[in-house]
Amino acid sequence: MRTVFLVLLLGLSVTLYSCSRTSRITSLTPTASAQERQPVSEFATQIEPLLKSKCQPCHFSGGKVYDKLPFDRPETIKTLGTKLFTRIHDENERKLIREFLSQD
Repeated sequence: MRTVFLVLLLGLSVTLYSCSRTSRITSLTPTASAQERQPVSEFATQIEPLLKSKCQPCHFSGGKVYDKLPFDRPETIKTLGTKLFTRIHDENERKLIREFLSQD
């Protein structure tokens, strides 16, 4: 009886974790049609939240590499370019960053 309860509790925990993770990632990643309609112009509203979800705490205020590579500054991201893709594997997120990098 106790084993069945623990298995059910474990299953529920895994399900809740994966659901919350998926909704957080989905909310940060715009759909393809949204990307086609609006250009990536706002670093603070589109790129920075994406980077925070992947690169915090190290590359943001108080992080151990923030002094060398602050990811809350657009110029750092433009300098790094596609080298960011070592940590960003989702193709929609990469497309969003590519669009940002292509703007002058």
